[in-house]
Amino acid sequence: MHYSFQFGEVLKHWPDLLTGALITLVVAFIAFWIGCTIGLLGALAEMHARSGMRKLVRGYVVFFTNTPSLIQIFVLFYGLPDVGIVLSPMTAVLIGLSLNAGAYLTDIMRSGLVSVSKTELEAAASLNMSAWQSFRYVTLPHLAKTIYPLLSNFFIWILLGSSIGGLFGVNELTGVVIEIGSSTFRSIESFAVAAGMYVVLTFIASAFLYAIGYWCFRVRARFI
Repeated sequence: MHYSFQFGEVLKHWPDLLTGALITLVVAFIAFWIGCTIGLLGALAEMHARSGMRKLVRGYVVFFTNTPSLIQIFVLFYGLPDVGIVLSPMTAVLIGLSLNAGAYLTDIMRSGLVSVSKTELEAAASLNMSAWQSFRYVTLPHLAKTIYPLLSNFFIWILLGSSIGGLFGVNELTGVVIEIGSSTFRSIESFAVAAGMYVVLTFIASAFLYAIGYWCFRVRARFI
């Protein structure tokens, strides 16, 4: 049976596609920075907190890095209402992606913190720097420069992983494409266009991250 491709039926919805792409970037940006905050706090806790807190953080990391994000978001969106907590699709997806990212970023941040040399910390102490000053002027710059390439790659991973939101009714790029495919009966064309748009989004994000890394930290992040 001959199939006739009609991309025009999909492309005439370009305003919705562009809006979905923008929402995809926003979701990835928010989840990434919340994840970075969780990851940094988790890494510091694993290195400096008491035994009970370290075990709690490690349990969180093990759980979220060994279960699919789809199941995590499913529990948040469909499970929490049974205990009286109702989340919107966007909120559930953001919380799920952020918690998942935070678990992975805890290990990434910890590897960066471990790499700070004792000599640098001792030099900061000899200058009578407080713990906060030592973290701000010694540890944080070293951390940013050391793990920036990993963080850049991880942002791209979140950007692509945010497509899971479409399964829960979030109108990011994949969600919009699902709706367009359902209304036009052109699913092949719809997802082909989505694939091309994800390539463009990844290219733009990679170029931006590469520029930030080079000009701010003098490191070269991966560029497509």
